[in-house]
Order: sequence, then structure tokens, then C-alpha cells
Amino acid sequence: MAPSAFVAGVNGAVLRQQQPQVASVLGARGAALAPVRARRAVAVITASAARDAQNENSSSRKRSSSNSTELHAAAQPSGGDGDSNSSWVEKMKAQMPTSVERKKLLPLGLMFFVILFNYTILRDTKDVLVVTAAGAEIIPFLKTYCNLPGAIGFTVLYTKLANKLSREQLFYACLMPFVAFFLLFGFVMYPNAAVLHPVGFVASIASVLPAAAEAPLAILRNWTFALFYTLANLWGSVVVSLLFWGFANEVTSVKEAEKYYPLFGLGANIALIFSGQYVRFVSDIRRKLPAGVDGWAVSLKYLMAAVGIGGAIIAGLYRYMTSSVLKDPEVIAASANAETAASKKKKKKGKKMNMGFRDSTKYLASSSYIRNLAMIVIAYGMSINIVEVTWKSSLKTAFPDPNDYSKFMGNFSSATGTFTFMMMLAGRFIFQKFGWGTASMITPIVLGITGLMFFGLTVFSSQLAPVIAALGTTPLMMAVLVGAAQNIASKGSKYALFDPCKEMAYIPLDDEQRLKGKAAVDVIGNPLGKSGGSFIQQVLIFSLGSLAASTPYLAAILGLITFMWILAARSLSVQFKEKQAANARENEMDAASLGEDSSSNSSSRDGSGPVSSPGAFRPQPTGQPAASA
Repeated sequence: MAPSAFVAGVNGAVLRQQQPQVASVLGARGAALAPVRARRAVAVITASAARDAQNENSSSRKRSSSNSTELHAAAQPSGGDGDSNSSWVEKMKAQMPTSVERKKLLPLGLMFFVILFNYTILRDTKDVLVVTAAGAEIIPFLKTYCNLPGAIGFTVLYTKLANKLSREQLFYACLMPFVAFFLLFGFVMYPNAAVLHPVGFVASIASVLPAAAEAPLAILRNWTFALFYTLANLWGSVVVSLLFWGFANEVTSVKEAEKYYPLFGLGANIALIFSGQYVRFVSDIRRKLPAGVDGWAVSLKYLMAAVGIGGAIIAGLYRYMTSSVLKDPEVIAASANAETAASKKKKKKGKKMNMGFRDSTKYLASSSYIRNLAMIVIAYGMSINIVEVTWKSSLKTAFPDPNDYSKFMGNFSSATGTFTFMMMLAGRFIFQKFGWGTASMITPIVLGITGLMFFGLTVFSSQLAPVIAALGTTPLMMAVLVGAAQNIASKGSKYALFDPCKEMAYIPLDDEQRLKGKAAVDVIGNPLGKSGGSFIQQVLIFSLGSLAASTPYLAAILGLITFMWILAARSLSVQFKEKQAANARENEMDAASLGEDSSSNSSSRDGSGPVSSPGAFRPQPTGQPAASA
């Protein structure tokens, strides 16, 4: 039967069934409006019948296509190698990004590479500056009294700027001051450090203060180095976690994130290789300088120039993404179908929530979702710090010679990179096969089990000595090896699973929670976790006299923190699924409303007038009274 004939038959049948109802309504409203109402009723019923017929025809075509496909498959010989190869190729193609996805992923991957390239240079440079100027003893004080207050201060400023600036303006306002400072430090501040540092003033104060105040005074004496150290640390929290991942979460759907976020971590390893080669190139230039030239000052200029160029590339890539890629019609359509945060923002252009820092803090604290996110970030920082410091203490005892220590750390870094690479490849399979909840549990379980094994070897070394001797090693070396394995497994799972899980968790949130919640969790949570772990160790060392005596208590604290971490991850997994389901229902409602709008527009074009006006006729089911106008 032709579609038009089928539609006409359905229209006639439906109209005959609706005639009593139409008559009752017309009688209630008066005969004068009867022709208009009738035409509108016919338009509604006709549009509905046409949609039903179209859906039926579409289903018939799909069934016919499916049947022909099955007949074609049955006609082919089964069990051949060609079918298995074709299936394997199709699976591989399904794992590869589409042309539309590549438009987003390639610029994002390059941006991530440059950000981490800069971060590697800054991370290595800050340690050289402060250790050579004031010794390693200054680092714990910098983390507690510079990094944490700096992170809190930045979060307050970021919250205020977020209320006044657009997303693009906020990105540049956060990025460019970092780049400007590092260029200023390399070309102006460091060459004039002798003038800027109050060496004489601090010496006069130190003469009347106890020796315990030496480290805080060293921060004041080398305040430009301390400022560089703080901002270099903030680069990791602000530019990497807040700016890049915040932008990636906005333009990426959850399905895309599950597939491609683990691969972003590969950029970290590649960036380490390239940045190491650049540092080697700078070192070669320094060795060729004539006598009397400050080689470190020259190297610092090359290093900070690279950071400045990298900052310009980051800003250019962000500009390209916002002005070109995100305005591409194909990307817009794909984002609307996948329901990214950016597409949801375009749908809901409500009034922006301008809240101060105190109101934002209350707003975020009232969200159990944000609290769980903060808990897993703080728990990781505290856990890895507790284990790592104790392991490095054992490592120093096992390798007192600097050359041996350096050789071991080189092998350790190579093993970490290899394991991280394998975990990142496995991360895509874990996300797609088992989901977010399983992936979020792996890092705390791995860190907790391996950490407790390390502490067990340290505490019960004398009892396990015969067994360890049978293996041909010593308890100290076994603790070093287990600690190295623990660090390798923890960091590999962190880069491949924990970081992608954390970033995916921001995607279903609304704009206010995503913007300010990420600032609070990432910028404050990371330093708070590390400072919290250091503070616990300082209290135990001060109370018990040594780090070795504190080991049993550290093991118990690690177990407690890991348990709380797992509880927070489980709770967050349930909430994450609920938010995804809510977003899916919202998408269906939007799609349904879009369909209704399009059908009403088509009926209006037929000449029957708008059917959604206040007085429009709406057929009621049999047995229910018609609604009054």
C-alpha cells in the first residue's frame, strides 16, 4: 500500500473515532468556532498519523534490510579466515577516533603535550634553585607554608574571576600571568638576585633567633626562588588539572573520555623524553661558554624561553579550539548527540550564578559528590606521601653512594615509564569492559596492598630474615625492591586510571560545580593531601624520635586512609551513574520536545494555524473530559 493511501486511511479511522469528542467540545464552546477547531483537530491527528506511518515504514525498511543481510550472510561460507580478519579489522576501526573526534582530540593532545613539557622543565628547575641555595631542608617548609597558602589564595581569586569573566577570558587570565612571571624570572629576577634578596637583613634577624628558625629565614632570604617554587608547583595544579582538564571535560563526552583519556597520559611520557632532550641540549650550550660566564644563568634563560614559547602555543591551540573546532558544524552536531558539557551549556543559557568565595564554599560543601571527589584526591596525596618518604629513607640507607643512588633511580624511572605505558593501553579496555566504578577502585587497592606489604617488610624484617635470606637478598634490599614496585604500580595506575576517573567525574556536573568544584578539589586538594601526609610524619617523628619508630603507626594510618578512599570511590561511583542516567533522561526529554516542536511547525505550514495556542483543540482519551480553554 502506498504511504499516502495508508495515511489517508488512518486519518479517516481516527477522525471517525474522535467525532463524538469533537462534537462535545464544539457544543461546549459554541458553533461559531467549530470550523476553526475542527481544522486544527484534523491537523493534529494528521501529523500524528503521518509520524506513525513514517515510523512504520522506517521499521519495515530496517526489517527488510536486516533480513537481506542475514540471507546474504547465510549464503557466504562460514568459518573462513576472511570473516575473522574482517571482524578484527572492524573492531580495530571501532577503537580508532572518527574524523570528527580527531578534530578535537589532536589539538587537545598537542596542548597536553606542551603543558607537560613546560611542567617537566619547571619541576626540575625549582628543585635545583632551592636545594642549591638553601638545602633540601627548606622543601617541607615550602610545601607547608608557601604551596598550600598559595593554592588557597589562588582559589579565592579564581572564584572571583569566574563570576566576572567568560570561560575564554578566564583561561587566558590564569595562563598568561604564569608565563609572564617565568619569563621575568629568567631574564630579570635571577640575574639581579643579589640586589633583590635581603641577605643582610635576614642575617641580622638570624643572630637573635634560635637555630630552628633557619629554614623559614632561608625562605625569606631567597624569596624569589621560593616564589618560583610555589608557582612552578601551581602550574601542575592550575594549568594541568584546572585549565586543561577543565576544558577537556567541557568539550568531551563521557564515552569519548572512557576511550581516549587514558591515551592522553601517553603524552606525559613523550613530553618527559622531549623535555629531557631539550635539557641535554641546554647543558651542551652551558659547557661551551667561556670562563667567567654564569652558565646556570644562561641555561635558565634558555629554559624559561622554552616555557614562554610553550605558553604561546598553549594559548594559540586554545584559541583555535574555541574559534574554529567548536564552531565546526560536524563537531556541534556530534557534541549535541553525545551531550558534552559545552552542548548542555548552549541548551541552558540561564542566568550565571555569581557567588563569592564563602557562598561557593558552602555550595560545594553541601554536595556529597564534590566531597567524595575531594576525599579521593586528598587520600591519594596523603597515601603516596606516607609510603614514598619511608621508601626513600630505606633507599638512602641501601645506596649511600650518590652514583649508586642515581643509577637505581634511573632504572626506577625507566620501569615506571614502561609500566605506565602498559597500564594506559590497558586503561581503555578496563573502562570499556568494566566501567568507571571498577577503574576507580584499582588505584586505592593497589596502593593499599603494596604499601602495607612494604611496611610489613620494614616492621617484621627480623622475623622474615631467614625467608628473605633463602631468596638470596637482605631485608633492607627486599624492602627497597618492594617499595620500588609499590611506587611503580601506584603511579602507573594513578596516571592510567585515577586521573582519567577523576576528570570524567566532572563531566556530568553543572557549570557552577564543574568550574568552582574543580578549582577547590584540584588546586587545594592536591597540596592539602601532600601537606597532610608530611604533617602526620612530622608529628610522629617529633613524638617518637625517628621515622623508623613511626613505621607501624604509618602503616595503620595508611590502612585507614585507603579504607576511607575506597568508601568515597564507591559512593562516587553510584552518584556518577545516577548523574549519567539523569542526563540521559534529560536528553530524551529534549529530543521529544524537539520532535513535538518540529511537528507543530509542519502543521502550521499546512495552513491550519498554530496548534499550540491557548485555545487550540487537544483530543482527549475516551472517558476523560476535555480541558477548558
